[in-house]
This record gives sequence, C-alpha cells and structure tokens, in this order.
Amino acid sequence: MYYYQGSYRLPTQILQKASTVVSIDFEIKDRYNFDDFLKIITALRSPEGCPWDREQTHESIKKNFIEETYEAIEAINKKNPDMLREELGDVLLQIALHCEMEREKGSFDFNDVIHDIVYKLVIRHPHVFGDVRATNGEEALASWDSAKEKTKGNRSVSDAINSIPREFPALMRAQKVQKKAAKAGFDWDDCDGAVSKLYEEMDELKIAVTHGDKSEIEDEFGDVLFSAVNISRFLKVDSEEALTGATDKFVSRFRIVEKLAEENGVNMKEASIEELDALWDKAKKIKNAI
Repeated sequence: MYYYQGSYRLPTQILQKASTVVSIDFEIKDRYNFDDFLKIITALRSPEGCPWDREQTHESIKKNFIEETYEAIEAINKKNPDMLREELGDVLLQIALHCEMEREKGSFDFNDVIHDIVYKLVIRHPHVFGDVRATNGEEALASWDSAKEKTKGNRSVSDAINSIPREFPALMRAQKVQKKAAKAGFDWDDCDGAVSKLYEEMDELKIAVTHGDKSEIEDEFGDVLFSAVNISRFLKVDSEEALTGATDKFVSRFRIVEKLAEENGVNMKEASIEELDALWDKAKKIKNAI
C-alpha cells in the first residue's frame, strides 16, 4: 500500500514507522481531508513537531508565499493539472502556516479567514445578493469596484490609489495606479499623447545620462518605464505579461545565437557588436521560420 499526495508516492509503512518515533497527535491514513490538513499544521508547529516549522514567523516565510504562488502560475501556463494540484497545495500550506501563527497568539484562525472572505464576497456582489443589476462581465466588475470602494472607505481617488499595495510587481502596480487616475479624468485623450510622453521622458533620460548622476538617471529611467506602461494600458495590453513574453523571446533567440556562434567558431566575449548583431538577425529569421 502506498500513500498518494499529488505527485508524491511514499510507502505507508515508512510513514507509519516514522509516526512511532515521537508521540504526536496525528493519524496516518490512506487519504486525508481538510480537517487533517489543519491538524498536521498544528502538529508540525507543536513542541513535539518539526523544529524548522516551529521557528518560522510571518516575516521568515513571506518570500516562500510569493515563490509558491509563482509556481502555481507556472503550472497554469503549462496547462499541467497534476503540477497545478501540487502547487495549489503548497500555496494553501503557506496560508495555513500564517493562520496557525495567529491562532497560537489568539488573534484569528483559519475559520476566521474563511468567514471574512465569504462575507466579503457577499458584500462585493450586490448584483448577485442585492438589488444591483449586472447583465455582463463589465457591469459586474463595475458593481464589484463600487462596492469595494465603499467597504474600504475610500473617499477620493488618492485614497483608492494609496490602497494599491506597494509590494505588487512594479509594472502591475503602475498599470493599476494609472487606471485609477484615469477614472478621475487624469488621462491622455488617446494613445498618441501617451506615446509622445514616452519620447519626452526618453529625451530627459538621455540628458540625465550625460550628467552622470545615478540618482537622476534612475529617476528618469523610472519615468520611461511608467510612460511605457501607460501606453500598454491604452492598447489594452498587460504590461507584466508583455514583458514576460519579450523576455521569453529574447531567451529563445539568445539560445540560437549561442549555437550559431559555436558552429561558426565565434567567441561571443571577443566578437564585435556588428558580428553579434548579424548573428542576432540570423537567429530572428530562424526563429520566425519555425
């Protein structure tokens, strides 16, 4: 008999033997449910449990949360249900650990978190549970946004903008901030205005580079990125996804460049920019022909 957990396959005998080493309040089974999940988190954090789990704090594992979430996104992008099943479990583990840490302090537990999200879903769906009408996705989103602003107590657009977490990926945050500002009428009439602004910021960046001041260069470079994101909003392109795609494209072409350089006896570290550019153009043609 074996124990299955996503893609894991471990002999039940090993787990049963391990459970007899120390006395811990957890039953080894062939299949587990949500109650078992919460119970094992408590067990791992107990004095008889795992020293590493017991030592963790919100701060020590916050990056783990981000990593596990990105791995779940990877599974979605790869359309791999087995991988997604496993990675969602890892994300759920992070949530449970944070809840357990607060339960130990008497602040809240997993059930409180569940209550809060269900309550929030009811409040923010007045078009489902209230008297607001929404006949399509756009109207439903508008209803959600309106309810959200009321529950968050945002009295101005600045309040709404400030509520966007600074911890978001920079491109995502920029796009959300611009979208909020646009709702207040602070926006270009069309994409041409946004494009012109990008050229203006690039000129300012060139001037900053001539000054050689790192702080000024960073500031102007940030303005260039912010302006580029503004264009993506007008074009209804997700800037985060667009940059990810551009990076993927670079990686695939660079691999071809590297292979071409090896085949032609070109030392990339010593080659001129003209030689490398020629290889790059050839790589683009090869990639486009695939």
